[in-house]
Amino acid sequence: MEITLDKHAANEASIKITLNEADYQPKVDAKIKDYAKKASIKGFRPGKAPFGMVKNLYGTSVLVEEINSILSASLGDFLKKQEFKILGDPLPVIEADKQIDWKNQKEFDFNYKIGFVESVTVDLDSAKQVKAYKVEVSEKELEDAITNIKRQYGKMTNPEVSEENDFLYGDLKSADGSFEKTLSLPLSKIDGRTVKKFIGVEKGAVIEFDPSKALKDELASVLNISEEEAKDLTGEFTFTVQNINRTEEAELNQDLFDKLFGTDQVKSEEEFLEKVKEILGENYNKEMKLYAEEELKKHLIEGSKIELPESFLKEWLVRANDGKVSEEEVEKEYPAYAQQLTWSLISNKMAEEHSIKAEHEDVIEKTKAMIREQLASSGLGAQMENNMDMFVNNYLQGNEGQNYMQMLTSVQNDKVLSFIKEKVGLEEEVISVEKFNELLEN
Repeated sequence: MEITLDKHAANEASIKITLNEADYQPKVDAKIKDYAKKASIKGFRPGKAPFGMVKNLYGTSVLVEEINSILSASLGDFLKKQEFKILGDPLPVIEADKQIDWKNQKEFDFNYKIGFVESVTVDLDSAKQVKAYKVEVSEKELEDAITNIKRQYGKMTNPEVSEENDFLYGDLKSADGSFEKTLSLPLSKIDGRTVKKFIGVEKGAVIEFDPSKALKDELASVLNISEEEAKDLTGEFTFTVQNINRTEEAELNQDLFDKLFGTDQVKSEEEFLEKVKEILGENYNKEMKLYAEEELKKHLIEGSKIELPESFLKEWLVRANDGKVSEEEVEKEYPAYAQQLTWSLISNKMAEEHSIKAEHEDVIEKTKAMIREQLASSGLGAQMENNMDMFVNNYLQGNEGQNYMQMLTSVQNDKVLSFIKEKVGLEEEVISVEKFNELLEN
Protein backbone atom coordinates (compact mmCIF):
# COMPACT_ATOMS: atom_id res chain seq x y z
CA MET A 1 0.00 0.00 0.00
CA GLU A 2 1.18 3.50 -0.81
CA ILE A 3 -0.31 6.76 0.53
CA THR A 4 0.80 10.11 -0.86
CA LEU A 5 -0.20 13.63 0.17
CA ASP A 6 -0.15 16.59 -2.22
CA LYS A 7 -0.72 20.01 -0.66
CA HIS A 8 -1.82 22.07 -3.63
CA ALA A 9 -3.02 25.06 -1.57
CA ALA A 10 -2.46 26.62 1.85
CA ASN A 11 -5.43 24.71 3.28
CA GLU A 12 -6.42 22.04 0.74
CA ALA A 13 -4.71 18.85 -0.38
CA SER A 14 -5.15 15.62 -2.31
CA ILE A 15 -4.51 12.15 -0.93
CA LYS A 16 -3.86 9.15 -3.16
CA ILE A 17 -4.02 5.60 -1.82
CA THR A 18 -2.67 2.78 -4.02
CA LEU A 19 -3.65 -0.79 -3.11
CA ASN A 20 -1.89 -3.84 -4.54
CA GLU A 21 -3.33 -7.34 -4.61
CA ALA A 22 -1.24 -8.32 -1.59
CA ASP A 23 -2.91 -5.60 0.46
CA TYR A 24 -6.43 -6.94 0.15
CA GLN A 25 -6.51 -10.46 -1.39
CA PRO A 26 -5.71 -12.47 1.79
CA LYS A 27 -8.59 -10.77 3.60
CA VAL A 28 -10.93 -11.26 0.64
CA ASP A 29 -10.08 -14.97 0.36
CA ALA A 30 -10.56 -15.48 4.10
CA LYS A 31 -13.98 -13.80 3.94
CA ILE A 32 -15.07 -15.90 0.94
CA LYS A 33 -13.95 -19.12 2.71
CA ASP A 34 -16.05 -18.06 5.67
CA TYR A 35 -19.01 -17.48 3.31
CA ALA A 36 -18.46 -20.93 1.76
CA LYS A 37 -18.78 -22.62 5.15
CA LYS A 38 -22.22 -21.08 5.66
CA ALA A 39 -23.56 -20.59 2.13
CA SER A 40 -26.77 -22.29 1.18
CA ILE A 41 -26.69 -22.72 -2.61
CA LYS A 42 -29.25 -24.68 -4.61
CA GLY A 43 -27.92 -28.16 -5.52
CA PHE A 44 -25.44 -28.32 -2.67
CA ARG A 45 -25.70 -29.13 1.00
CA PRO A 46 -25.15 -26.09 3.27
CA GLY A 47 -21.42 -25.31 3.42
CA LYS A 48 -20.49 -27.79 0.68
CA ALA A 49 -20.58 -25.53 -2.40
CA PRO A 50 -17.24 -25.27 -4.27
CA PHE A 51 -15.02 -22.32 -3.30
CA GLY A 52 -14.87 -21.19 -6.94
CA MET A 53 -18.65 -21.00 -7.19
CA VAL A 54 -18.95 -19.02 -3.94
CA LYS A 55 -16.17 -16.71 -5.13
CA ASN A 56 -17.96 -16.17 -8.43
CA LEU A 57 -21.22 -15.31 -6.59
CA TYR A 58 -19.87 -13.17 -3.79
CA GLY A 59 -16.31 -12.26 -4.77
CA THR A 60 -16.97 -8.77 -6.13
CA SER A 61 -19.14 -7.64 -3.21
CA VAL A 62 -16.62 -9.03 -0.69
CA LEU A 63 -13.78 -7.29 -2.56
CA VAL A 64 -15.57 -3.93 -2.48
CA GLU A 65 -16.42 -4.37 1.21
CA GLU A 66 -12.89 -5.29 2.25
CA ILE A 67 -11.23 -2.57 0.20
CA ASN A 68 -13.57 0.05 1.66
CA SER A 69 -12.70 -1.22 5.14
CA ILE A 70 -8.96 -1.03 4.39
CA LEU A 71 -9.31 2.46 2.91
CA SER A 72 -11.29 3.77 5.88
CA ALA A 73 -8.81 2.46 8.45
CA SER A 74 -5.71 3.44 6.47
CA LEU A 75 -6.93 6.95 5.70
CA GLY A 76 -7.96 7.50 9.32
CA ASP A 77 -4.58 6.32 10.65
CA PHE A 78 -2.71 8.46 8.10
CA LEU A 79 -4.62 11.64 8.99
CA LYS A 80 -4.16 11.11 12.74
CA LYS A 81 -0.39 11.30 12.22
CA GLN A 82 -0.58 14.69 10.52
CA GLU A 83 0.11 17.88 12.44
CA PHE A 84 -2.56 19.91 10.65
CA LYS A 85 -6.21 20.01 11.74
CA ILE A 86 -8.62 18.24 9.36
CA LEU A 87 -11.92 20.05 8.67
CA GLY A 88 -15.01 18.15 7.59
CA ASP A 89 -14.37 14.69 6.13
CA PRO A 90 -12.19 13.52 3.24
CA LEU A 91 -14.14 13.69 -0.03
CA PRO A 92 -13.67 10.79 -2.46
CA VAL A 93 -12.98 11.90 -6.04
CA ILE A 94 -16.07 10.32 -7.54
CA GLU A 95 -15.00 10.59 -11.19
CA ALA A 96 -11.97 8.39 -10.51
CA ASP A 97 -14.02 5.80 -8.59
CA LYS A 98 -16.44 5.38 -11.51
CA GLN A 99 -13.62 4.06 -13.73
CA ILE A 100 -12.84 1.07 -11.47
CA ASP A 101 -13.15 -2.40 -13.03
CA TRP A 102 -13.75 -4.47 -9.91
CA LYS A 103 -13.72 -7.83 -11.73
CA ASN A 104 -10.42 -7.46 -13.57
CA GLN A 105 -8.25 -4.87 -11.82
CA LYS A 106 -5.53 -6.00 -9.44
CA GLU A 107 -4.14 -2.61 -8.46
CA PHE A 108 -6.42 0.24 -7.37
CA ASP A 109 -5.90 3.98 -6.98
CA PHE A 110 -8.23 5.97 -4.75
CA ASN A 111 -8.15 9.76 -4.57
CA TYR A 112 -9.51 12.06 -1.87
CA LYS A 113 -9.75 15.81 -1.29
CA ILE A 114 -9.19 17.19 2.19
CA GLY A 115 -9.45 20.62 3.80
CA PHE A 116 -7.41 21.64 6.83
CA VAL A 117 -5.76 24.41 8.82
CA GLU A 118 -2.07 24.17 9.60
CA SER A 119 -2.28 25.79 13.02
CA VAL A 120 -4.52 27.89 15.25
CA THR A 121 -3.06 30.90 17.03
CA VAL A 122 -5.17 32.87 19.51
CA ASP A 123 -4.34 36.55 19.99
CA LEU A 124 -5.98 37.63 23.26
CA ASP A 125 -4.81 41.23 22.76
CA SER A 126 -7.33 41.53 19.94
CA ALA A 127 -10.13 41.22 22.53
CA LYS A 128 -8.92 43.91 24.92
CA GLN A 129 -11.08 46.62 23.34
CA VAL A 130 -14.26 44.72 24.26
CA LYS A 131 -16.14 46.19 27.23
CA ALA A 132 -18.30 44.57 29.88
CA TYR A 133 -21.41 46.72 29.91
CA LYS A 134 -23.71 47.00 32.90
CA VAL A 135 -27.15 48.53 32.42
CA GLU A 136 -28.46 51.02 34.97
CA VAL A 137 -32.24 50.96 35.16
CA SER A 138 -33.69 54.48 35.30
CA GLU A 139 -36.81 55.56 37.15
CA LYS A 140 -38.62 55.87 33.82
CA GLU A 141 -37.92 52.23 32.88
CA LEU A 142 -39.06 51.17 36.34
CA GLU A 143 -42.28 53.20 36.06
CA ASP A 144 -43.00 51.77 32.59
CA ALA A 145 -42.45 48.24 33.87
CA ILE A 146 -44.78 48.81 36.85
CA THR A 147 -47.44 50.25 34.51
CA ASN A 148 -47.19 47.19 32.25
CA ILE A 149 -47.50 44.86 35.24
CA LYS A 150 -50.56 46.68 36.53
CA ARG A 151 -52.19 46.51 33.10
CA GLN A 152 -51.26 42.87 32.58
CA TYR A 153 -52.83 41.86 35.89
CA GLY A 154 -55.67 44.37 35.70
CA LYS A 155 -59.40 43.72 35.32
CA MET A 156 -61.25 44.11 32.00
CA THR A 157 -64.23 46.52 32.04
CA ASN A 158 -66.71 47.86 29.46
CA PRO A 159 -67.24 51.57 30.12
CA GLU A 160 -69.89 53.67 28.38
CA VAL A 161 -67.49 56.31 27.04
CA SER A 162 -64.06 55.69 25.50
CA GLU A 163 -60.77 57.06 26.81
CA GLU A 164 -57.14 57.02 25.65
CA ASN A 165 -55.58 53.49 25.50
CA ASP A 166 -58.98 51.75 25.32
CA PHE A 167 -59.76 49.05 22.76
CA LEU A 168 -62.81 49.69 20.57
CA TYR A 169 -64.52 46.58 19.22
CA GLY A 170 -66.50 47.18 16.05
CA ASP A 171 -66.92 47.06 12.27
CA LEU A 172 -64.48 48.66 9.82
CA LYS A 173 -65.86 49.33 6.32
CA SER A 174 -64.50 51.09 3.27
CA ALA A 175 -66.66 53.78 1.65
CA ASP A 176 -66.86 51.82 -1.63
CA GLY A 177 -67.76 48.56 0.15
CA SER A 178 -64.66 46.68 -1.05
CA PHE A 179 -63.39 45.98 2.47
CA GLU A 180 -65.25 45.01 5.64
CA LYS A 181 -63.90 43.54 8.87
CA THR A 182 -64.89 43.22 12.54
CA LEU A 183 -61.97 43.79 14.86
CA SER A 184 -60.63 45.18 18.13
CA LEU A 185 -59.01 48.55 17.48
CA PRO A 186 -56.24 49.58 19.94
CA LEU A 187 -56.39 53.36 20.38
CA SER A 188 -52.73 53.38 21.46
CA LYS A 189 -51.75 52.45 17.89
CA ILE A 190 -53.65 55.32 16.23
CA ASP A 191 -51.88 58.50 15.12
CA GLY A 192 -52.10 61.35 17.64
CA ARG A 193 -54.14 63.61 15.37
CA THR A 194 -56.68 60.95 14.40
CA VAL A 195 -57.10 59.32 17.81
CA LYS A 196 -59.09 62.35 19.07
CA LYS A 197 -62.00 61.13 16.90
CA PHE A 198 -62.10 57.88 18.92
CA ILE A 199 -61.91 59.40 22.42
CA GLY A 200 -65.15 60.31 24.21
CA VAL A 201 -67.38 58.19 21.96
CA GLU A 202 -70.12 55.73 23.01
CA LYS A 203 -71.39 52.41 21.65
CA GLY A 204 -73.03 52.85 18.26
CA ALA A 205 -70.81 55.78 17.27
CA VAL A 206 -69.74 55.88 13.62
CA ILE A 207 -66.28 57.36 13.02
CA GLU A 208 -64.92 58.37 9.61
CA PHE A 209 -61.15 58.17 9.04
CA ASP A 210 -58.37 56.97 6.70
CA PRO A 211 -56.70 53.83 8.20
CA SER A 212 -53.56 54.25 6.08
CA LYS A 213 -52.89 57.63 7.72
CA ALA A 214 -54.19 56.76 11.19
CA LEU A 215 -52.33 53.45 11.62
CA LYS A 216 -49.44 53.87 9.14
CA ASP A 217 -46.81 51.13 9.76
CA GLU A 218 -49.15 49.32 12.19
CA LEU A 219 -51.94 48.89 9.61
CA ALA A 220 -51.19 45.31 8.53
CA SER A 221 -50.67 43.99 12.08
CA VAL A 222 -53.73 45.74 13.57
CA LEU A 223 -56.03 44.54 10.79
CA ASN A 224 -54.28 41.13 10.62
CA ILE A 225 -53.73 41.34 6.86
CA SER A 226 -50.65 41.10 4.62
CA GLU A 227 -48.43 44.08 3.84
CA GLU A 228 -49.55 43.84 0.20
CA GLU A 229 -53.23 44.06 1.16
CA ALA A 230 -52.49 46.95 3.51
CA LYS A 231 -51.02 49.00 0.65
CA ASP A 232 -54.44 49.07 -1.07
CA LEU A 233 -56.36 50.29 1.99
CA THR A 234 -56.48 54.02 1.39
CA GLY A 235 -59.27 56.56 1.38
CA GLU A 236 -62.29 57.00 3.64
CA PHE A 237 -63.49 54.24 5.95
CA THR A 238 -66.06 54.09 8.74
CA PHE A 239 -65.69 52.37 12.10
CA THR A 240 -68.91 51.50 13.96
CA VAL A 241 -68.34 50.97 17.69
CA GLN A 242 -69.98 47.84 19.12
CA ASN A 243 -68.23 47.79 22.49
CA ILE A 244 -65.57 49.60 24.55
CA ASN A 245 -62.95 47.51 26.36
CA ARG A 246 -60.73 48.92 29.07
CA THR A 247 -58.24 47.37 31.46
CA GLU A 248 -58.43 48.77 34.97
CA GLU A 249 -54.91 48.67 36.40
CA ALA A 250 -54.27 46.24 39.25
CA GLU A 251 -53.53 47.67 42.68
CA LEU A 252 -50.08 47.26 44.21
CA ASN A 253 -51.13 44.99 47.08
CA GLN A 254 -50.16 41.69 48.66
CA ASP A 255 -52.39 39.73 46.30
CA LEU A 256 -50.47 41.06 43.26
CA PHE A 257 -47.10 40.51 44.97
CA ASP A 258 -47.98 36.88 45.69
CA LYS A 259 -49.16 36.27 42.11
CA LEU A 260 -45.88 37.59 40.74
CA PHE A 261 -43.29 36.22 43.15
CA GLY A 262 -44.95 33.56 45.30
CA THR A 263 -46.58 33.73 48.71
CA ASP A 264 -44.95 36.24 51.08
CA GLN A 265 -41.77 36.55 48.97
CA VAL A 266 -42.42 40.30 48.73
CA LYS A 267 -44.29 42.00 51.58
CA SER A 268 -44.34 45.72 50.81
CA GLU A 269 -44.52 48.15 47.91
CA GLU A 270 -40.93 49.17 48.59
CA GLU A 271 -39.76 45.56 48.34
CA PHE A 272 -41.88 45.13 45.20
CA LEU A 273 -40.24 48.10 43.46
CA GLU A 274 -36.78 46.86 44.44
CA LYS A 275 -37.57 43.36 43.17
CA VAL A 276 -38.87 44.60 39.82
CA LYS A 277 -35.83 46.84 39.40
CA GLU A 278 -33.54 43.90 40.22
CA ILE A 279 -35.26 41.66 37.65
CA LEU A 280 -35.11 44.38 34.98
CA GLY A 281 -31.40 44.80 35.62
CA GLU A 282 -30.81 41.05 35.47
CA ASN A 283 -32.65 40.80 32.15
CA TYR A 284 -30.77 43.70 30.61
CA ASN A 285 -27.42 42.46 31.88
CA LYS A 286 -28.07 38.94 30.67
CA GLU A 287 -28.41 40.44 27.19
CA MET A 288 -25.27 42.51 27.73
CA LYS A 289 -23.34 39.41 28.81
CA LEU A 290 -24.30 37.70 25.56
CA TYR A 291 -23.44 40.85 23.63
CA ALA A 292 -19.97 41.06 25.22
CA GLU A 293 -19.34 37.37 24.50
CA GLU A 294 -20.30 37.78 20.84
CA GLU A 295 -18.00 40.80 20.62
CA LEU A 296 -15.19 38.75 22.17
CA LYS A 297 -15.73 35.99 19.63
CA LYS A 298 -15.81 38.48 16.75
CA HIS A 299 -12.52 40.14 17.74
CA LEU A 300 -10.79 36.84 18.48
CA ILE A 301 -11.92 35.44 15.12
CA GLU A 302 -10.59 38.53 13.34
CA GLY A 303 -7.36 38.43 15.33
CA SER A 304 -6.71 34.73 14.71
CA LYS A 305 -6.56 35.23 10.92
CA ILE A 306 -7.48 31.57 10.36
CA GLU A 307 -7.81 30.87 6.63
CA LEU A 308 -10.45 28.22 6.02
CA PRO A 309 -10.57 26.00 2.88
CA GLU A 310 -13.69 27.71 1.56
CA SER A 311 -14.22 25.84 -1.73
CA PHE A 312 -13.62 22.46 -0.03
CA LEU A 313 -15.98 23.21 2.85
CA LYS A 314 -18.77 24.35 0.53
CA GLU A 315 -18.48 21.14 -1.50
CA TRP A 316 -18.32 19.07 1.69
CA LEU A 317 -21.45 20.75 3.11
CA VAL A 318 -23.41 19.94 -0.05
CA ARG A 319 -22.25 16.33 -0.24
CA ALA A 320 -22.46 15.65 3.51
CA ASN A 321 -26.12 16.68 3.53
CA ASP A 322 -27.04 14.14 0.83
CA GLY A 323 -28.81 16.61 -1.43
CA LYS A 324 -30.89 18.14 1.36
CA VAL A 325 -29.28 21.53 0.78
CA SER A 326 -28.42 23.15 -2.54
CA GLU A 327 -25.22 24.92 -3.56
CA GLU A 328 -27.15 28.20 -3.45
CA GLU A 329 -28.27 27.56 0.14
CA VAL A 330 -24.72 26.67 1.20
CA GLU A 331 -23.42 29.83 -0.48
CA LYS A 332 -25.92 31.91 1.47
CA GLU A 333 -25.29 30.28 4.85
CA TYR A 334 -21.53 29.81 4.51
CA PRO A 335 -20.41 33.10 6.18
CA ALA A 336 -22.28 32.21 9.39
CA TYR A 337 -20.98 28.63 9.23
CA ALA A 338 -17.40 29.87 8.74
CA GLN A 339 -17.68 32.17 11.76
CA GLN A 340 -18.97 29.33 13.94
CA LEU A 341 -16.31 26.91 12.69
CA THR A 342 -13.51 29.43 13.31
CA TRP A 343 -14.76 30.08 16.83
CA SER A 344 -14.93 26.32 17.44
CA LEU A 345 -11.26 25.99 16.40
CA ILE A 346 -10.29 28.86 18.74
CA SER A 347 -12.34 27.48 21.64
CA ASN A 348 -10.87 24.00 21.26
CA LYS A 349 -7.33 25.43 21.05
CA MET A 350 -7.84 27.45 24.24
CA ALA A 351 -9.32 24.44 26.03
CA GLU A 352 -6.39 22.28 24.95
CA GLU A 353 -3.69 24.81 25.88
CA HIS A 354 -5.16 25.69 29.28
CA SER A 355 -6.65 22.30 30.29
CA ILE A 356 -10.22 23.63 30.22
CA LYS A 357 -12.62 20.73 30.35
CA ALA A 358 -16.39 20.37 30.58
CA GLU A 359 -17.28 17.93 33.35
CA HIS A 360 -20.44 15.82 33.54
CA GLU A 361 -21.58 17.75 36.63
CA ASP A 362 -21.28 21.02 34.65
CA VAL A 363 -23.55 19.59 31.95
CA ILE A 364 -26.15 18.61 34.54
CA GLU A 365 -26.15 22.06 36.16
CA LYS A 366 -26.36 23.92 32.86
CA THR A 367 -29.24 21.70 31.74
CA LYS A 368 -31.06 22.33 35.03
CA ALA A 369 -30.64 26.08 34.59
CA MET A 370 -32.00 25.90 31.03
CA ILE A 371 -35.04 23.85 32.10
CA ARG A 372 -35.73 26.11 35.10
CA GLU A 373 -35.76 29.11 32.79
CA GLN A 374 -38.18 27.40 30.42
CA LEU A 375 -40.48 26.35 33.27
CA ALA A 376 -40.34 29.80 34.88
CA SER A 377 -41.52 31.44 31.64
CA SER A 378 -44.60 29.19 31.74
CA GLY A 379 -45.21 29.85 35.44
CA LEU A 380 -44.48 26.24 36.46
CA GLY A 381 -41.01 26.60 37.98
CA ALA A 382 -41.58 25.94 41.68
CA GLN A 383 -44.13 23.14 41.15
CA MET A 384 -41.84 21.15 38.85
CA GLU A 385 -38.60 21.35 40.88
CA ASN A 386 -39.20 17.91 42.44
CA ASN A 387 -39.19 16.37 38.95
CA MET A 388 -36.04 18.18 37.81
CA ASP A 389 -33.83 15.06 37.62
CA MET A 390 -36.37 13.37 35.35
CA PHE A 391 -36.53 16.44 33.03
CA VAL A 392 -32.74 16.61 32.87
CA ASN A 393 -32.31 12.90 32.07
CA ASN A 394 -35.03 12.96 29.41
CA TYR A 395 -33.47 15.96 27.70
CA LEU A 396 -29.87 14.73 27.75
CA GLN A 397 -30.83 11.28 26.47
CA GLY A 398 -32.91 12.74 23.64
CA ASN A 399 -31.95 13.15 19.99
CA GLU A 400 -29.82 9.98 20.12
CA GLY A 401 -27.39 11.54 22.58
CA GLN A 402 -26.82 14.67 20.49
CA ASN A 403 -28.40 16.87 23.17
CA TYR A 404 -25.75 15.76 25.65
CA MET A 405 -22.90 16.44 23.20
CA GLN A 406 -24.29 19.88 22.33
CA MET A 407 -24.60 20.76 26.01
CA LEU A 408 -21.05 19.49 26.63
CA THR A 409 -19.77 21.79 23.86
CA SER A 410 -21.81 24.68 25.26
CA VAL A 411 -20.31 24.18 28.73
CA GLN A 412 -16.78 24.14 27.31
CA ASN A 413 -17.51 27.36 25.39
CA ASP A 414 -18.78 28.97 28.58
CA LYS A 415 -15.62 27.98 30.43
CA VAL A 416 -13.36 29.18 27.62
CA LEU A 417 -15.15 32.54 27.47
CA SER A 418 -14.93 32.93 31.26
CA PHE A 419 -11.20 32.17 31.10
CA ILE A 420 -10.68 34.71 28.29
CA LYS A 421 -12.66 37.42 30.13
CA GLU A 422 -10.58 36.88 33.25
CA LYS A 423 -7.33 36.82 31.28
CA VAL A 424 -8.15 39.92 29.23
CA GLY A 425 -9.72 41.82 32.13
CA LEU A 426 -12.65 43.50 30.39
CA GLU A 427 -13.21 47.12 31.33
CA GLU A 428 -16.67 47.64 32.85
CA GLU A 429 -18.87 50.51 31.70
CA VAL A 430 -22.25 51.44 33.16
CA ILE A 431 -24.72 52.42 30.44
CA SER A 432 -28.32 53.58 30.11
CA VAL A 433 -31.16 51.58 28.57
CA GLU A 434 -30.99 53.91 25.55
CA LYS A 435 -27.33 52.99 25.02
CA PHE A 436 -28.26 49.34 25.55
CA ASN A 437 -30.80 49.55 22.71
CA GLU A 438 -28.29 51.32 20.45
CA LEU A 439 -25.71 48.57 20.96
CA LEU A 440 -28.17 45.80 20.13
CA GLU A 441 -29.40 47.61 17.01
CA ASN A 442 -25.90 47.96 15.55
